[in-house]
Amino acid sequence: MTSTIFPRKIFQGVAKRADMFRLFDRHRDRPNRFDGDQSGVYAGEWFEIDEISYSYMLDILPPLWMRGPIFAMREFMTGSVTSVFYAIRIDEAVRYFHTYCDLSDPASVEAMRTAIIDRETRPVRAMSREERLEHIWSTTTDDYRGYAGARWPTAMQGHRTVMLYAGSEGTFLKLLDTLSDDEIAAKLPVHLRHLPTSLAA
Repeated sequence: MTSTIFPRKIFQGVAKRADMFRLFDRHRDRPNRFDGDQSGVYAGEWFEIDEISYSYMLDILPPLWMRGPIFAMREFMTGSVTSVFYAIRIDEAVRYFHTYCDLSDPASVEAMRTAIIDRETRPVRAMSREERLEHIWSTTTDDYRGYAGARWPTAMQGHRTVMLYAGSEGTFLKLLDTLSDDEIAAKLPVHLRHLPTSLAA
């Protein structure tokens, strides 16, 4: 599985509490979960939540630290990566976000805040190809997503897969990163299929 550190939006829309808890560890079934440094799997992921979920997480445990409307969870996901929650005023409305920040980098919390504001203040609502793929992975049930195993070529093993429907030919697995534009559109909910593509996302 490819590890990345750059900020990346993994869910379109506002995640309610049930969605939030599912998104916290959407990589839990990866085959190399306990091998080496897993920081890159999580660090940089972010999505929007509602105020109720933000308040719930603030009250569930004393935070590791709190800086105004930003707080970090004291339970780490892996290594120095933990959940950081933000309340950010964007276009005159306060919105709430969950992120994974690597606290070994002192600049990570502010860098994530800047990335969220940049992404959410674009004048045209759009999704990059990467955001479309991440949304598909985030919303596909466990029965229809997984990781390429021993039957796949060595170079592909461990990469994310999703199940597609091929009409009379039935279903088949395909690497998430290799989905065509038509396959991506078919896997997205109707209201997201025809958003413009953002080259800057």
